[in-house]
Amino acid sequence: MNMKKYAMETTVGIFLAFGLIFIGYMTVKLGHVSLFGNDTYKLSARFTSVSGLRAGSQVSMLGIQIGRVDRLSIDQSDQRAVVEMSIRKDIKIYDDAIASIKTEGLIGDKYLSIDPGGGGDPIPPGGTITETQPALDIENLVSKYAFGEVKKTDNNTDNKQDSSLPLRNKEDE
Repeated sequence: MNMKKYAMETTVGIFLAFGLIFIGYMTVKLGHVSLFGNDTYKLSARFTSVSGLRAGSQVSMLGIQIGRVDRLSIDQSDQRAVVEMSIRKDIKIYDDAIASIKTEGLIGDKYLSIDPGGGGDPIPPGGTITETQPALDIENLVSKYAFGEVKKTDNNTDNKQDSSLPLRNKEDE
């Protein structure tokens, strides 16, 4: 009977140990934590606006995730937002690359998209992407359109009606 008790305790102990190891492994993997060396390098980019972007947002190139946004800050000297990111070491980004803030879907999360460039030299770790495009502010565009600040251009020469006049139905004539 003593032997059965120790066998049961040993089995429970082994399962408990495997469970704790699995939880630790998943915590490291899902938390994007690296225990044995770092397989990324740091880059930064300066934007006029980083509206909607946050730390932890993905960085992608050609539709493939290549890194994460680490930190957002403000450079007080030139009043620009600084985005610090981690990029996988096997990815080369060149000094003519363009970083832009994009939206997943119509109202999805913001992410950082990098057009890789390729005509210049690779940006060294700790370097800065100089060419940037801020996020398109949908709310600002909608409000301008709703309140009539967007000018409509009429390139159709067959239309005889002046585009500055309100549209009329044929039944109104």
